[in-house]
Amino acid sequence: MSNTTATTEHGRTENESTSTGGTTERVDLPGSVVYELSGSVATLTIDRPEKRNALTFETLAGLHEGVRRAKVTRSVRALVITGTGDKAFCAGGDLGGMTGGDAEVAHQGRGQLAALFREMWSAGIPSIAKVRGYALAGGMGLALACDIVIAADDAVFGTPEVTVGLWPYMITVPLLRSTSPKVALELMMTGRKVSAAEALRLGLASRVVPAEGLDETVAEVVAGITKNSPAAIRLGRTAFYQVLGLPAEQALPLLQAGLGITAGTADAVEGIRAFMERRPPVWNR
Repeated sequence: MSNTTATTEHGRTENESTSTGGTTERVDLPGSVVYELSGSVATLTIDRPEKRNALTFETLAGLHEGVRRAKVTRSVRALVITGTGDKAFCAGGDLGGMTGGDAEVAHQGRGQLAALFREMWSAGIPSIAKVRGYALAGGMGLALACDIVIAADDAVFGTPEVTVGLWPYMITVPLLRSTSPKVALELMMTGRKVSAAEALRLGLASRVVPAEGLDETVAEVVAGITKNSPAAIRLGRTAFYQVLGLPAEQALPLLQAGLGITAGTADAVEGIRAFMERRPPVWNR
């Protein structure tokens, strides 16, 4: 099967394949990160199972590059982030690979996690964390930075930084976006690990399913997203994060403006016409 890459007038890229099964692309990125594109779904996999998919500065750079690649590929409608194997989604920072050396270099390197979060939130693409095994420290932050977290029933979440004399500074924002301040602070101060079932109760996971059904559930959720209007999801998701945490008097005018913009899109026109004509809509890609 041959693949070619073409750049569109909008600066995004589209991969064309001779296969009738849809577009397929695999790229090995820095830090043992694998980028795969299949149809409208991009998948980023941390491929360090021998290290429980722990993060290094190089791994963060690879994840950042993968998100940017998905962002500029016009066909991408959803991004799945996961880790190789059944032991860990991501066990946090590789302490051996993220400590020591030049202090200034280390400080700048730690900023890569914040930059990754910002890139994920601004990409305009729904993101889904597919979690098996440990999702700890920065790995838990990476999962929570996704829009949706689908966890196997063997998943374990936690912020154990305090047990080694550190604090989970960089994941505070995604943690507070997922659960209450008191729950977040209790987890951060105790460093205790929570089961998938408790994570669901606390709001850290969107769904918990048997491990053998994880792939199928993620595929179902992705299909449920990608069948809908790309414009509505892009604009609506952006507005959701813009108003998150804002007082109502600030949020409502932004939401009203967003509704006006969305109602004027080609997808809205097509969606309403298709509803009236009792046919499936054909979205503007």
